[in-house]
Amino acid sequence: MNTVVSTIVIVGSLLLMLASLVVAIRNRPMGMVLLSGFALLEVALLVQAGFVIAAVAGGAGPGDKVTLFGYIGGGVLIPPAGVFLALAERSRWGPAILVVAGFAIAVMNGRLLQIWQGVA
Repeated sequence: MNTVVSTIVIVGSLLLMLASLVVAIRNRPMGMVLLSGFALLEVALLVQAGFVIAAVAGGAGPGDKVTLFGYIGGGVLIPPAGVFLALAERSRWGPAILVVAGFAIAVMNGRLLQIWQGVA
């Protein structure tokens, strides 16, 4: 697993979480900056998923592949779901949904690194 991509995903998701928090506190709806940021985050998550799939196909990875792919699949689904819900809710709670989505991605990627390294 590529730790550089994981670091980019974690830092990017935390930055997007903070930006979403600022937008939510200012009582504004989600704008194009957040939408673009979450689109880039999704691309990074897909790249990370590609690296993980290639490494597992090459014989690397932990013994528990079901949990590994569960975290990869869940991580890839969170940004589109969060953006969809944020677009549907045009009040301050739309960006608040993105705060939760950004935090969830960061935590899931941290846990994904632990799973990859064999930490229970």
